[in-house]
Amino acid sequence: MRASCTPLKAPLRRPERLASSGRFAWVLLLAPLLLLPTSSDACDDPPRFVSMKPQGTLKPSYSPGEQIVYECRLGFQPVTPGQVLALVCQDNNTWSSLQEGCKKRRCPTLADPTNGQVILVNGSTEFGSEVHYVCNNGYYLLGTNISYCEVSSGTGVNWSDNPPTCEKILCQPPPEIQNGKYTNNHKDVFEYNEVVTYSCDPSNGPDEYSLVGESKLTCIGNGEWSSQPPQCKVVKCVYPAIEHGTIVSGFGPKYYYKATVVLKCNEGFNLYGNSVVVCGENSTWEPELPKCIKVSIPPSTQSPIPSTQPPVPSVSVSTRSTQHPVPSVSVSTRSTQHPIPNVSDSKPTSPTMTSGLSHPGHPPRPTDASPPNGAEGLGAGYIVLVIVALLALDYCSACTAVFADRGRKGKQNVALRTPLIRIKQPLQQNR
Repeated sequence: MRASCTPLKAPLRRPERLASSGRFAWVLLLAPLLLLPTSSDACDDPPRFVSMKPQGTLKPSYSPGEQIVYECRLGFQPVTPGQVLALVCQDNNTWSSLQEGCKKRRCPTLADPTNGQVILVNGSTEFGSEVHYVCNNGYYLLGTNISYCEVSSGTGVNWSDNPPTCEKILCQPPPEIQNGKYTNNHKDVFEYNEVVTYSCDPSNGPDEYSLVGESKLTCIGNGEWSSQPPQCKVVKCVYPAIEHGTIVSGFGPKYYYKATVVLKCNEGFNLYGNSVVVCGENSTWEPELPKCIKVSIPPSTQSPIPSTQPPVPSVSVSTRSTQHPVPSVSVSTRSTQHPIPNVSDSKPTSPTMTSGLSHPGHPPRPTDASPPNGAEGLGAGYIVLVIVALLALDYCSACTAVFADRGRKGKQNVALRTPLIRIKQPLQQNR
């Protein structure tokens, strides 16, 4: 019986795997060591300074004992002349200490220009500073108004531009105008702030010239005036008549440039627009003339308010007979107006009856005469008092007439009775 056994490959590869895994383990152990800083016999890069720079070209590395010499940058100078500015690589591979040894250079001091001045923007004339030039009033600057302190040829510094000058401001003559002139028109040059005044010539026609625009011009710059010259022309506005209105102020035979008029409307009209108008340069009123619109009263939607005036009584007085005449008073409260009381006095000869009386001698009915209500006002009270007084007077006069009539009848009865008595006496004696 044969037994065959196939050789395994795995055992043959195990030594390779062990070798590779061993190398990998050594790499892991050495990696941290590689990352650690290694000590060398050289200094790091030298420090940098604002006012200094190393002389020449720097080396890749410096061994202990080697040094670097510094010099001032452009625009700077040593603080201490002759001082050596150097750094030394020490034995511990560090550089020695060194402070800034240079300072800024200064540009020449600037003087104020004639009729001007210099303004130091940074407050000094050191390297990098800035100055402004300005001129006095009435002068203009000729040149550059800003200058900088900068590096000049070599190691020095100087200003970037030459100082400017301040020249006097002059103006050429202003423009001439038609139908007018200006003062000092004989001069060829006008100085700063000098003023000329324009005026219009007399007109040959019926209307005078008006000066439209600024009458005075001022020299404000080199050949520049404060405004454009004015014009001399006829400016005339029409009479400011408005319908249903009138002029309050500003009356005149003619209305020229800038004439001012105040207007108003008649009673019953409202003014729409401006009440004050001015004659403008185009011979028109500015703003335009207003209008007078009639006041319209809208129809009332409310019912008429009843009158609160008290009624005035109407009284009529009549004497019906000579025996006990009784006055008749009638009061009417229908009218709200104030008619004049009507008082009539009639004396009929026959004892006729009138409405309001039942028979002679009886008082009138309550409905024939009703006294006025006291709440209707004092005016009605006074009228009633007057009526009562008139009635009383009339009644008294009627009573006087009755009594007088009775007296006359009494005497007549006495005269008639006397003969009857004389007749009766003999008859009684005969009996």
